[in-house]
Amino acid sequence: MRVGVLTGGGDCPGLNAVIRAVVRKGVKQHGFDFVGFRDGWKGPLEGITMELGIAECRGILPRGGTILGSSRTNPFKVDDGVQRIKDNLATAGVDALVAIGGEDTLGVATKLADLGVNVVGVPKTIDNDLSGTDFTFGFDTAVNIATEAIDRLHTTAESHHRVLVVEVMGRHAGWIALHSGIAGGASTVLIPEQPFDIDEVCALVQKRFESKFAPILVVSEGAVPRDGTGMTLQSGEVDAFGHVRLGGIGDRLAKEIEDRTGAEARAVVLGHVQRGGTPTAFDRWLATRFGLQAIGAVADGDFGVMVALRGKDIIRVPLIEGTGELKLVSPEEYAEAQVFFG
Repeated sequence: MRVGVLTGGGDCPGLNAVIRAVVRKGVKQHGFDFVGFRDGWKGPLEGITMELGIAECRGILPRGGTILGSSRTNPFKVDDGVQRIKDNLATAGVDALVAIGGEDTLGVATKLADLGVNVVGVPKTIDNDLSGTDFTFGFDTAVNIATEAIDRLHTTAESHHRVLVVEVMGRHAGWIALHSGIAGGASTVLIPEQPFDIDEVCALVQKRFESKFAPILVVSEGAVPRDGTGMTLQSGEVDAFGHVRLGGIGDRLAKEIEDRTGAEARAVVLGHVQRGGTPTAFDRWLATRFGLQAIGAVADGDFGVMVALRGKDIIRVPLIEGTGELKLVSPEEYAEAQVFFG
């Protein structure tokens, strides 16, 4: 059997660990042949491939990013995109495809599976917002990077009696902000699931200064103010999947706090630093297990599924279960962080 592998969407620590596990087990236990598709769905759409075997996968376990490259290409936005993918898979002699990605990449995989393409999905997103799995690889690395940044910012904030607003990734779900904010001892955490009142935020800032400590606010990039609270945000352009390109809430929040409280405020945008570099041990472990189980599904002819972590076990769930809805922070989970606000 000849198996294609692709990685789509934002790059993520642990992607190479998945590729390595898929290829190593596929070759050694099943005798499969592999081809790598370059740059996400652009690869099968345009027939862009690379050699992918055990030799190509040596030494990649600790590397961030993806040796296959990535993109946010949406074949359903391209004329004859689906047929072009089918034709290119046939030309490459591919019998099955392992698609490694998040909501958008696996959303495309779900549609292709419904159209007869043999696909197995592997969930990837640093946002940890896919509903079908307890955790996605890359999330632990992103949280550790954000937590280390928060730890370092405490001392400079206190030295200058300054408000520091730390903007982390999280378009629709605030998992990175919640976990890193609690772990880093932030005085306030703002997430997309809980629209904030800027006056309440400023009150928490002043309360923190009264305790002789400087405020550290952790905010998800997708956090928004409540309607009618006197603070508005402007939307930017959209990508191929219709998502508004976010960024800027940290700077806007810092300016509002400075204008309203008189305290000096600065924004620190972690941005793509959260995506890059060496994956943590947990992410290497989880990504490796996902890869092993994904190629097992291919060997079983069990297509249209996604591998997922449930408790300690890696199971298979229908692709739609992983992408049908986002996993969001509940009010109860947010309430745990609120204990430490101010």
